[in-house]
Amino acid sequence: MNRLNGKVAVVTGAAQGIGAAYAEGLASEGAKVVVADLADTSAVVNAINEAGGSAIGCQTDVTDNQSLAAMLEVTESAFGPVEILINNAAIFASLTLKPFTEIDEEEWDAVMRVNVRGPFQCAKTLVPSMRRNGRGKIINIASGTFLRGAPMFCHYVSSKGAIVGQTRALAAEVGADNIHVNCILVGLTESEGVKEHKQLAAIKAPTLANRVLKRAMVPEDLLGTMYFLASEDSDFITGQCVNVDGGALNY
Repeated sequence: MNRLNGKVAVVTGAAQGIGAAYAEGLASEGAKVVVADLADTSAVVNAINEAGGSAIGCQTDVTDNQSLAAMLEVTESAFGPVEILINNAAIFASLTLKPFTEIDEEEWDAVMRVNVRGPFQCAKTLVPSMRRNGRGKIINIASGTFLRGAPMFCHYVSSKGAIVGQTRALAAEVGADNIHVNCILVGLTESEGVKEHKQLAAIKAPTLANRVLKRAMVPEDLLGTMYFLASEDSDFITGQCVNVDGGALNY
């Protein structure tokens, strides 16, 4: 408990689902959390503060530099320099599974803009704050779909492969600043978006069959890995990917 006591953490896409679990988990370990999202963050912020944690919400577009700069200003004014960034914001549950020949260029660009450019822009904005802090932990969120080349999701899978590359390249650039950059490869998780996605229901049974651990994956299954990568426990680890999927894929 309290392994992240006093550390300032920003979680993007944290108004619901897995992002909300990350934010609430960080707060439970003592971090001061900025819940960043385009959607209303009040429910998550209130839940954290009512549980005795410390959180503020900030309406943030991860693809807009002015929005990100405003978020950083609010963060540093309220809590001080940032140590932890969870790059969680992404387009996923709103996508329809379809052959790559049916994905138009506008949809492809939207996925790449949020899922790939968004983490890049967030890192550009927050790394100077981490340098002022003297250390930092950037945790990017990729997907097990990249490992298996999941069909019918070509743009999403491609975006998560790009995040793996981005993790490795950024880690090589900021290591001298005592900033660590790692990535969690997330398996199919029973978030609100997945539960409501009718097409994804069809792949739940085969996904479960492939797992060594024979149960559904829930957002809380990701928290232990996140705590490890966000804390001093991982201070000699950077540029790495950790696959969390119940043993469905080896990596």
